[in-house]
Amino acid sequence: MRPKFSGLFLLLSFLIFVPTSFAQTDPKLLALKAISENSAESAAAIAELRAQGAAGLEALFQTFAVEINEQISNPLVEPTLQWQRLSAALDGVSQQKDSYLSGLYWYTDFSQAKKAARAADKPILSLRLLGKLSEEYSCANSRFFRTILYSNAEVSSTLREKFILYWESERSVPRVTVDFGDGRKLERTLTGNSIHYILDSGGRVIDALPGLYGPGAFLRSLNQMERSFKQSAQSQNTRPVASYSRARLNAIDVGWYTDIQKTGGKIPVGLVVVEQNVEGTPTAVAAARYAMTKIVTEANLLRSIIEAPAALATITDQDTWNKIAQLHIADAKLDARSIGLIRRQTRKALSADGSSKNDDKTFAALIQRLQQSVALDTVRNEYLLHTKIYGWQLADKESDVNKLNKRVYAELFLTPASDPWLGLFAPEVYTALEGGGLSRK
Repeated sequence: MRPKFSGLFLLLSFLIFVPTSFAQTDPKLLALKAISENSAESAAAIAELRAQGAAGLEALFQTFAVEINEQISNPLVEPTLQWQRLSAALDGVSQQKDSYLSGLYWYTDFSQAKKAARAADKPILSLRLLGKLSEEYSCANSRFFRTILYSNAEVSSTLREKFILYWESERSVPRVTVDFGDGRKLERTLTGNSIHYILDSGGRVIDALPGLYGPGAFLRSLNQMERSFKQSAQSQNTRPVASYSRARLNAIDVGWYTDIQKTGGKIPVGLVVVEQNVEGTPTAVAAARYAMTKIVTEANLLRSIIEAPAALATITDQDTWNKIAQLHIADAKLDARSIGLIRRQTRKALSADGSSKNDDKTFAALIQRLQQSVALDTVRNEYLLHTKIYGWQLADKESDVNKLNKRVYAELFLTPASDPWLGLFAPEVYTALEGGGLSRK
């Protein structure tokens, strides 16, 4: 069944005769104009709805609730030209591709995001990515965010209710096209990573989530960070974020330590249990060379907590990572909305090789492999990368998001701003191509 726009289009035709000033003051009339076949008219209406903020996006969702719900409940329905115009209007107002599932409004001006955060007394979720969140070919992680996280019903609800959203592009994302010479082409993006920062209303860093996390882990972290934001606002502690970072780093150390034990791994000699509960379960672990000194100072304890992840990393090989990921597979479970979007995106790809294989069986296998991959990304990003960010925050007391982000891209993601080629080209490597295969516009 194809979605129908019934009487809405009759009303839209009437709007041609409505004075512009009237349309600009009524969100519903603007919503109708936003899907006009007249591109100039629709562009003007989309810009006006965008300027109205989240209320402008909500006007589109309320006006076209039936059409949007039809697409969500039937992901394989063939999109009509009318739906394509509506989808483009939603994405233009929200500044996020596939926003019909998430309903998220993203600021792209940092000063406006901070102003909104102060007015709403909410933290800012700031996404840094390669490319643009509103475009199909943003970097791979940001595409997974749209599919796995922002489309998730519970995650999107939490983001709408508890955060002000802002994204910023680090740089353009590299794209490559493989031409098979027979009319077939394959286009992909190369390299690039993304990170979510949680900021207070002044733009200072509270926490960060580097790379891809499963919906369960992402949601749990969002709620922890939002609670920290509220506690910081009420606390008399001069460094509440530092206290939070230390507690979270210790919790991750303990979680990693416990996971290694569960998978049958051996705990490195450089690590010791500092505290445990009555059941004997560790509540604090630390690097032995600092924690076991005769005079345990506050500085030594801090260094021991920061260095504990390095000791754990030395004995976590790929096989152990895979086993740990299976312990957290529930965090990677996709909901119906995400699966529906993936089914829509892959419906043509599943039969691209011309085979007559069972698409349902192939799709189920695809989802299973994806969830396993997301679970692995989640634990590696949490244990290897997140711990380093906490260490930087504690050691350097860094709360400036731009300074921290520069370090993240240089030292964690290994794509520093100083390398214009993002590691894809090295002049000392011979390629047997004229000019190394480089060209400039």
